[in-house]
Amino acid sequence: MTLSPTLKIVTAPSGFERWDSLLTLLTRSFAFMADRIGPPSSMNRLDLAGLQSKALEETFIVGLIDGEPLAFAKASPPALYVGKVAVDTQLRGQGVARRLFVAAEALARAADLDYLELQTRVELVENHQAFAALGFEKCGESAHAGYHRPTSITMRKRVSL
Repeated sequence: MTLSPTLKIVTAPSGFERWDSLLTLLTRSFAFMADRIGPPSSMNRLDLAGLQSKALEETFIVGLIDGEPLAFAKASPPALYVGKVAVDTQLRGQGVARRLFVAAEALARAADLDYLELQTRVELVENHQAFAALGFEKCGESAHAGYHRPTSITMRKRVSL
């Protein structure tokens, strides 16, 4: 599938009903890391009700082609934290993630925030590189409960004016 001009990046779309497709996209997108990271991803605990609840508590950004969700990010202050970013494999390398982050930057500017922030697992070096290519820089490390070594890297990007 090539990126079509019908791709729309939408923030908190009202009437969104494709929760099942969105959950499938997220599950597929995060599956590759299952045997590489510790502890397991919180994706393993996310179900339809949880996904819908997140969308009520946080702002979500979704890319749509003909009504099908293709990418997803959630954002919530105090910094504009972006999480659960997923782009359909067939659309990778076509600028979809970049467009999602442009939408996140607009949310950050509207909230008068200076940075986008995200976390990526220590083991996922290819993700570090992809986020660095989008302008993110490492600003910290953290460990999940019960771990005595860093398990996550925090990255930030200054929001352009």
